[in-house]
Amino acid sequence: MRKLHIGILVVLSLMVLGFGASFLARGNTEFIIYVGVIIFFTALIGVSMRKVSYTDDTLISLTVWAGLHFAGGGIPVGEARLYDYMLVPLSEKVPIFRYDQLVHIVGFGASTLVMYCLTAAAFGDRIRSSISLAIVVIMAGLGVGAFNEIVEFLVTLAVPSTGVGGYMNTALDLCADLVGAMLGWVYIRVRYLRAK
Repeated sequence: MRKLHIGILVVLSLMVLGFGASFLARGNTEFIIYVGVIIFFTALIGVSMRKVSYTDDTLISLTVWAGLHFAGGGIPVGEARLYDYMLVPLSEKVPIFRYDQLVHIVGFGASTLVMYCLTAAAFGDRIRSSISLAIVVIMAGLGVGAFNEIVEFLVTLAVPSTGVGGYMNTALDLCADLVGAMLGWVYIRVRYLRAK
């Protein structure tokens, strides 16, 4: 384990313990479930590190995403929570641009970086900068976003009162996921594939 990995593990542990205790104290069952999800995926990344060379920026972006997610559900803003906060009102009809959408952009940009690392581990030197690779990596990042929406749906079934939202929220989440996945691809293209 490198120093960066230990640092990330310490930061994640502190977030899980701090926010987890806060969620338990407030009886926030929704986010207690999410603490478990983050622990599971952290363990999965840790176990797979023997076969997959996750880039430092991928691991850092995943940690930032976890922190943004915990803050979104754990920090109150007035009568609501940070997740509901409107950062920049861009439309009178559609509730954008909210903190929730920012977290989705960051999160599924990070997920797209993970998908690139997994693809690189599977195909190695055969990876080429191409439209085909872009489609595969972007769609894989979006697939993680779709899985996230399924988890949110399951949470709404298990927890009587959540802040997940309805169809409009799901649609906006998926649109933000697409923006994040495309920005993730641009980052991959510039950072890792420029010489190829």
